[in-house]
Amino acid sequence: MTQPTRRTALAAGAGLVAAPFVAPPFASSALAAGRPVVPLPDGGCPTDPRTPKRDLRAMWVASVENIDWPSRTGLSAEQQRTELIGWLDLAKQQRHNAIVLQVRPTADAFWPSDVEPWSAYLSGTQGVEPGWDPLGFAVDAAHERGLELHAWFNPFRVSQRADRSVLVPEHPGAQHPDWVVAYGGKLYYNPGLPEVRELCRRAIIDAVRRYDIDAVHFDDYFYPYPVAGQVFDDAAAYAEHGQGFSLEDWRRDNINRFMSDLRDDIRRTRPTTQLGVSPFAIWRNRATDPEGSDTTAGAETYDDLYADTRKWVREETVDYIAPQVYWSRGFAAADYEKVTDWWAEQVTGTRVHLFIGQATYKVAANADPSWDDPQELSSHLDFNTRYPQIDGNMFFSAKQVRLNALDATGILNRTWYTRPSLTPASPWLDDRPGAPRAITRVVLGRGGQQPTLRWSGTDGDARLFVVYRVPRDRATSCDLADARHIADIVPARRGVQTWTDPQPAAGPVTYVVTPVDRVRQEGPGTVAR
Repeated sequence: MTQPTRRTALAAGAGLVAAPFVAPPFASSALAAGRPVVPLPDGGCPTDPRTPKRDLRAMWVASVENIDWPSRTGLSAEQQRTELIGWLDLAKQQRHNAIVLQVRPTADAFWPSDVEPWSAYLSGTQGVEPGWDPLGFAVDAAHERGLELHAWFNPFRVSQRADRSVLVPEHPGAQHPDWVVAYGGKLYYNPGLPEVRELCRRAIIDAVRRYDIDAVHFDDYFYPYPVAGQVFDDAAAYAEHGQGFSLEDWRRDNINRFMSDLRDDIRRTRPTTQLGVSPFAIWRNRATDPEGSDTTAGAETYDDLYADTRKWVREETVDYIAPQVYWSRGFAAADYEKVTDWWAEQVTGTRVHLFIGQATYKVAANADPSWDDPQELSSHLDFNTRYPQIDGNMFFSAKQVRLNALDATGILNRTWYTRPSLTPASPWLDDRPGAPRAITRVVLGRGGQQPTLRWSGTDGDARLFVVYRVPRDRATSCDLADARHIADIVPARRGVQTWTDPQPAAGPVTYVVTPVDRVRQEGPGTVAR
């Protein structure tokens, strides 16, 4: 994988041997001129595609219908917390660096929202307070583990049932029944109403304002998937707001407006928070549009869900896109390779990160016999290495990651996830130009037989620190080019930080520590001495 261009690089200093010695008292004062700094590489270094330094790795944790978490409704606050911690710890065990947590499954909330009621998937009854703040806890607990927290919202789904009586009186859909459309046995907000789009943005921005979430995340649901013989009843809204559009173009314009307005709201509220979407992977089939993918699958997001996902990439409405490429390599209707190739072409020349949605749930559980091969998922990641545009993968869903059917997840971890990895940088979200400055001083000592590093922050801009363990008595820029030498990625804490090497080497070692800021830009490395 290629690395983001570095805007800040300092002149290289001499690498120092990490020899055993008793550390002097730690001081936070600046070192004298000539401090040992290793600049980040600026291309030209050999890297291993199996140990990329930048590689988003995430699993979806779905709450709708209690798919993943909570495991059922009505659990106590402590039981819900324990289960959530289990998912976060599983992510760390998998060497993931992000978690995608569903927090607004049906126009309800997993936090004390000012806009919508508490979700029934917590207590079992909509509007009943669960005794804690799940989203607030999840953000803090994820960050304590060095994980990103992508908050997953469903924009327009109101209920999994068509019975309007399931909505509590204070629900906006109950207070404004004309905003709600029954379709396919479910209830949806009508995206054609400006007041609906504004309500849904307010509900999401309420969470962005309260919590330091790393991304606002959508999946594939905008307008509902078509149901044979049924009509989504938005005729009155179209008559009032159609403004000369065809019905189809008007629906697409409604979703485009929602997405661009939400992006602007996020930038005003918390500029470093990303906007990401994980759509059904087929924008349009080539038979429908010569610019579409070489696929023949039925659903097309442009025509069926009125989500012009390619437009969002081209206009950089989103910061990342994670198409659900839930098919095997060689699948006739939608070949993983052909769909992935098409998306890599779409993001080329943009600032939009491309992550691939992977169907862990299909392993050993799908009519396509390819999914009975334990290596199928791993072969997807192998294919991805052909494309520097691909910045990582997301896996659906957490239960299947934990299940590890056919050892497919274990193969991923032993083949592709052997080292920790950073998520891709998004410098365009940064209001402070340049990467964080190098750490002033890193002190090396020993606690028993284990080397221990101590340092303080840079300028308060660091969110994470990367600890490199280079197996020689000198470190060069190329030693920092991929993840081969990453020993750990640790969250930044206030004051002096301490890190003890759990796997000390027998021979000479050089330790280097780099800061990583809120938009995941990495600063130069400071050699421990």
